Amino acid sequence: MADVAQERTEQPTQKRLEEARRHGQLPRSRDLTSAAVVLIAGLGLRFTGAHMGAQLYELMRSGLALSRVQVLDENLMVPALAGTVAKALVTCAPVLGLTVLAALLAPLALGGWNLSFEALAPDFTRLSPVGGLQRIFSLRSVVELAKAFAKFAVVATVAVIFLWKNSSELMTLASEPARVGIAHAASLSGSALLTLAAALAVIGGADVPWQLWQHNQRMRMSRQELRDEHKESEGAPEIKGRVRKAQQELARRRMMQEVPKADVVVVNPTHFAVALRYDEKRMRAPIVVAKGADEVAQRIREVASEHRVPVFEAPPLARALFRSVQIGGEIPTALYVAVAQVLTYVYQLRTARREGAPLPQPPSIDPKLDETRH
Repeated sequence: MADVAQERTEQPTQKRLEEARRHGQLPRSRDLTSAAVVLIAGLGLRFTGAHMGAQLYELMRSGLALSRVQVLDENLMVPALAGTVAKALVTCAPVLGLTVLAALLAPLALGGWNLSFEALAPDFTRLSPVGGLQRIFSLRSVVELAKAFAKFAVVATVAVIFLWKNSSELMTLASEPARVGIAHAASLSGSALLTLAAALAVIGGADVPWQLWQHNQRMRMSRQELRDEHKESEGAPEIKGRVRKAQQELARRRMMQEVPKADVVVVNPTHFAVALRYDEKRMRAPIVVAKGADEVAQRIREVASEHRVPVFEAPPLARALFRSVQIGGEIPTALYVAVAQVLTYVYQLRTARREGAPLPQPPSIDPKLDETRH
């Protein structure tokens, strides 16, 4: 069962693909890049080969026409050589530049550019003889060897066919004037490269799906790896529990800081406690600033007693408020009358204590209030 669980049967997640990209693991097709480079080089020689050949011919002719004084004088020979090299580079720059550009742009078609410094780091595990033998005799190496032979056969066949069909033109190059022969040879070279590029394009078209499939197979994950990644992303249950507990404790502290600002705390008498506040100038209805059950309710009552907040015992109302109103929310319309009675009693109680008048009678709360709160 452990072996089955470790089989890579699941599609890779986005996180795994991003990590592979950071490590430089992307689908690449060397055949596609080779086809692009050969194609651009062939087009360059096909359309600019004649001009480039004429320019190089003139450079060679002028280089062989140096006088004896120039050849023997270092002060004249070095600048002449440098000038000739510079002109040759300028002449070949269009074809060379387009070829380099093709080599840079070809990877965009499969995987895109990716600068990974981790891929440049030395991997000493590749120095292991055992690992090297495993790579040599692996299925992937066998497939790559078969591909290499197939590519060689295709390219060689196309090259032989091209040489056979153009053999007469190749034979006449030696009898043509130098300038004409060079231009003709450049044109033939361009045609040869274009023919080879077509063959390489066919090979690249077959190699791209293979590379994509192979990359997907390497990136596949086992169910255990998926669970581990999910656990790492979401956090271990123990850590999540501690974080949740810390968040609850912080919220409880903030709630307790609102209890001293309450007008009354309605209790039941030990299981529930709900602190209410009402400001007729700023509020449409009384709001619940704190509530809790059992130990939290006991702590609310203690804070209320410490700050002389009236505590009113009304079990049905306490249960109804606790179950139907969230902290910071307004009380429902069904509880308006009962809460108004409690607040009126609290205000009268404060006035009586301040003026030394007889204490008012507590209001009678409907015992079925909790059942009809909805």
